[in-house]
Amino acid sequence: MQIGVFIPIGNNGWLISENAPQYMPTFDLNKEIVLRAEHYGLDFALSMIKLRGFGGKTEFWEHNLESFSLMAGLAAVTSKIQLFATSATLTLPPAIVARMASTIDSISHGRFGVNLVTGWQKPEYTQMGLWPGDEFFSSRYDYLSEYAQVLRDLWDTGSSDFKGDYFTMEDCRVSPKPQEKMKIICAGSSDAGMAFSAKYADHNFIFGKGVNTPKAFAPQASRLIEATEKTGREVSSFVLFMIIADETDEAARAKWEHYKEGKDDAALEWLGVQAAQDTKSGSDTNVRQMSDPTSAVNINMGTLVGSYETVARLLDEVDEVEGTGGVLLTFDEFVEGVTAFGERIQPLMKTRQHVTVQGAYAA
Repeated sequence: MQIGVFIPIGNNGWLISENAPQYMPTFDLNKEIVLRAEHYGLDFALSMIKLRGFGGKTEFWEHNLESFSLMAGLAAVTSKIQLFATSATLTLPPAIVARMASTIDSISHGRFGVNLVTGWQKPEYTQMGLWPGDEFFSSRYDYLSEYAQVLRDLWDTGSSDFKGDYFTMEDCRVSPKPQEKMKIICAGSSDAGMAFSAKYADHNFIFGKGVNTPKAFAPQASRLIEATEKTGREVSSFVLFMIIADETDEAARAKWEHYKEGKDDAALEWLGVQAAQDTKSGSDTNVRQMSDPTSAVNINMGTLVGSYETVARLLDEVDEVEGTGGVLLTFDEFVEGVTAFGERIQPLMKTRQHVTVQGAYAA
């Protein structure tokens, strides 16, 4: 089972809480996290793109780096770990993304891939005059399918003459082509999103669910398997979890409860309002159900809380779900979290016994 880290490109990571660590995103922070992840044998690092935050006392996600620029920098200072940047596809033409990706492929010597997002938070795009109208909620995977086809044409053959409803290529060219097959990932959870991933993606990211329920995502993984039966392609599920670990179950639970007590109500309210605007795409946005304060404080993602032994056992259970290719991890404290995973959790996992680490990380 592959393990990746969802690096904190936005301020405060993935905890919308006044009691959680408060920090700004920097290249140096993300470099430290990814170098540690590489040292401990993690397989990949992914950065999102966020163009507008949620406000509140914590100014949640009001401060963000840009994904491709960040991953280009990280590609230059790493040597083994796979890297994924995210394209906000309403803001960047596919031919430009194809060339940017080919450039980072050159920097990384074939360790790069692209996460495609359609966009669900209107203010990210209305602030730049790029929102195509609310009908986009129901047609966005038609748009994304054409986008992905142009990318595949350019990466695979170096040229594209694609003609569609959204994009028209006239002998469009990109060279040099990537050294390795460029991987596409997506996070579609609606029927349309699953169908897109089954046709175009290599992996589909889905949210874990609940607290210490590592197999609760199984129905979504099954839906992806059904979708791939129609396309004849192999596409695995990668599951997003937050890890909150400590020496004992009690200590880890105390941290989790502390974060929940400090939830930023204003930011969560704003997030809920934005997520609810999509009434047409069949619940494709993982943040739409924000009424449960247990999950709202970390954006409704599955959470594994416990001792290092408990978390290792729970992560191994994830791999028992058919169709699972790996997990994407966030942490309450990223530098400490990646280190604890590498030194205290991973050695206890049956699914990671193939990973060999040469001692502690030397800063």
